[in-house]
Parts: sequence; C-alpha cells; structure tokens
Amino acid sequence: MMEAVDGLLSHPVGALIGYFSVAILALIVYLACFEWVTKYKCWDEIRKGNVAAAMATGGKIFGICNIIRFCIEHNETVYGMMKWSFFGFILLLAAYLLLEFMTPVFSVDEEIGRDNRAVGLIVLIITVSLSYVIGAGIT
Repeated sequence: MMEAVDGLLSHPVGALIGYFSVAILALIVYLACFEWVTKYKCWDEIRKGNVAAAMATGGKIFGICNIIRFCIEHNETVYGMMKWSFFGFILLLAAYLLLEFMTPVFSVDEEIGRDNRAVGLIVLIITVSLSYVIGAGIT
C-alpha cells in the first residue's frame, strides 16, 4: 500500500493532491485543538458577528497554513511535512497559551469573547508573526 501511495505522490499532480489533502485535514484538526483550549467558541462567536473572534480565528488559520507552507517547501515527503507541521502547530499553540499569561491585566480569551477588536487584532498579528518565526525554524 505504501508503495502505491508513494508512487502517486511522486507525480506532481499526485503530490499536489496529497499535500492539499493533508493540509486541509491538518487545518481542521489544529483548529479543533484551538477551539478546545479557548474559553469562547470561535465559530459560535463568528456566527454572532464577533469581529474580534473572526480576527483571532483568521490569524490562527493563516498561522497554521503558513507553517504548513514552510513544511511543504522544506520537506521531501508528505510524511516529513506532516511531522514538522505537527511540531510547528504545537509551538504555535504554546505561544497562544503563553499569550494569556503575558497579559496579566486581562484575559485574552474573555476579551475576544466580548468582541474587543483591539485584542482580536493583536492576537491575529502575533499569531501570524510567530508562524513566520516557527516556519523559518523548520527550514
């Protein structure tokens, strides 16, 4: 079975489909992990029109996809990409959790839940910025 999969992945179109499929699956799983650790429900808040939650979630999506992009560029196989994107995601998640501790005067999650757009924007910027740092470290 592995030989058949590796044969498909050796063709450029097969590799594109393989990387794309794994990236979508990883994005879904990683976003579910973020949903699990936040105090607010991202998609419920977005449905209610919470712009701060939309910005923070958008930053998470961009950050995850940016890390996956670096992993695709710098790994020879889908398996390597999967391994390194998981490690990169763990670092991004850890950074998000650390952000809560670095703001002792308010709770990031509570402020996003209240639609504090300033907090949503800074979370977006921090998440995207750190995804570049993590991605550069993966190379």
